[in-house]
Amino acid sequence: MSLSRRALLAAPALLPLGARAQQYPDRQIRMIIPFAAGGTTDLLARAIGQQLTEAWGQPVVSDNRTGANGVIASEIVAKSPGDGYTLELVAMGHATNPLVYKRLPFDSDKDFTPISLIATFPQLVMVNPKVPAKTLTELLTLAKKASPPMTYASGGNGSSQHFAGALFTHMAGLTMTHVPYKGGNPALQDLIAGNVDMMIIQPTTPSQVTSGQVRALAVSSKKRSESYRDVPTVDEAGVPGYQSVAWYGLVGPKGMPNQILEKLSAAVVKAAHSSAVTGVVDQQGGDVVASTPQEFADFIQAERTRYAPIVREAGMMVE
Repeated sequence: MSLSRRALLAAPALLPLGARAQQYPDRQIRMIIPFAAGGTTDLLARAIGQQLTEAWGQPVVSDNRTGANGVIASEIVAKSPGDGYTLELVAMGHATNPLVYKRLPFDSDKDFTPISLIATFPQLVMVNPKVPAKTLTELLTLAKKASPPMTYASGGNGSSQHFAGALFTHMAGLTMTHVPYKGGNPALQDLIAGNVDMMIIQPTTPSQVTSGQVRALAVSSKKRSESYRDVPTVDEAGVPGYQSVAWYGLVGPKGMPNQILEKLSAAVVKAAHSSAVTGVVDQQGGDVVASTPQEFADFIQAERTRYAPIVREAGMMVE
């Protein structure tokens, strides 16, 4: 390659950040996804990425980096330049990992730029059909008498299902045994197989409930789900005040110029309301939020504050 050719390719990187912000985006964007392909996080990230690609004419390339409940993916983002070309679709762990892990390779408050809370998803309190409980009240009665304790599954320590289960047992005054898996789908499959008693999770498809593979006793959100209208909320069904939803949002590294952040925020809000993204959200029974950066930042802090006492009580901290 000639010297003049190399200089031409390097020229954008040599521009001041403010000047590069005016040109943003002029090259490929990397979308880090902290979980394996095929799950809600992956589907939502790819749908958002496709909408940004179509809007800007620049490819948004998905990069699945799994492990440690999102810590591995977030470390990549935290150590990337704040130029808008590295993004991450995050879930609850982004807010709660600082509570769970004594040491993280980044500062969760200072090393990221919140962009938008994209969507929230109610989770279902589900039991294997062999569990003799047709209502949440019956499950509470069984769990209080069970010896040894009943079990609840999750997609791993610190996952949204773990937090939902720990909050549920705390507020219901129950003693249950947590059984962590390497992902929500393996945990759900073991619930269907009858190897665990209960789980609080988004079903992969409504058919898992309607076909009788699992029995839905309550929905974890503040209001009933449009996808499961006959299923009461946990609050209605016997645990007053309970609420726990899965959520997904977009972040970038620290130091993103306001011009880039504003452009990204506007594009993501528009993408979140597209038929491609709402289709993914609707299929999972969720709700599009499409917040501002400040609203998302406030939401993250509120989640961390809400779950801090649960982490202490359940002994969820790990080295």
